[in-house]
Amino acid sequence: MKNNYPLSHRSQEPESGVLYMVGTPIGNLNDLSYRAINILKNVSLIACEDTRHTRKIMNKFNITNNLISCNKHNSFSKIPRIIKDLKESKSIALVSDAGMPGICDPGENIAKAVKLQGYDVICVPGPCAALTALISSGMPSSSFIFEGFLPRKKIEREKILTEISNHEKTTIIFESPHRLKKLLRELSEYCGGEREIEISRELTKKFEEHIGNNLKNAISFFEKEEVKGEITIVIKGIAKAKGLDFQESNLKKELKDLLNAGLSLSSASKYLAKKTGIKKSVIYDLS
Repeated sequence: MKNNYPLSHRSQEPESGVLYMVGTPIGNLNDLSYRAINILKNVSLIACEDTRHTRKIMNKFNITNNLISCNKHNSFSKIPRIIKDLKESKSIALVSDAGMPGICDPGENIAKAVKLQGYDVICVPGPCAALTALISSGMPSSSFIFEGFLPRKKIEREKILTEISNHEKTTIIFESPHRLKKLLRELSEYCGGEREIEISRELTKKFEEHIGNNLKNAISFFEKEEVKGEITIVIKGIAKAKGLDFQESNLKKELKDLLNAGLSLSSASKYLAKKTGIKKSVIYDLS
């Protein structure tokens, strides 16, 4: 039975032979859109990360539909089934456990495979933890970099951390609760304790919390806290080189002190780059 919710301009949705990437709530179930409800009610089937999690949403909105599991462990094996159903003119909704499918989950690979077969992929937009945290942070948001979860391997991780330390744009990253303290220490080492940061957890939920205002304070806060909830981190970019005049004299003094203490110019520049968030090459040139 069709519902009475207002639909988008695609008034006949869901259309046959279409994969719908549907954004779902990141915490507050009331954030599910009317359009998303219509799609989830009326597609041929819903592919989801965890059927138990998706059923909570379905129960909230009286949605009854067929579910198949499609997560990071089995997504590639499910692609042929999805393609077959589209060939049979079925419509499919793909959802993640929270937020937009395709961001840090297998949806990206599924959408690519479907498009390569010539079928439409349509996004039904919804909540996104990265953008929600960014907008709440008050940091520059007209241009930003999203890194997702940082790699585990040391060399790859150090490369990304170095890049983050030198970004002039705002950076957004995800982290799990039990790894947060380690990540904050790493960020402090690479970016300096004064780098502006905001940590958001439990976004849109009852106990939503935003912790800042720099790395040093964030580390101090979590030393005494058990970390819980979904974590999104927003890191302010470094000042552009042309804006360094006000602190150039202090940097020169610190650089001189480190050189007098026996450090090489390269080592001293690297140390100050991590401390201040200013590019190593800029500090090197101050000598």
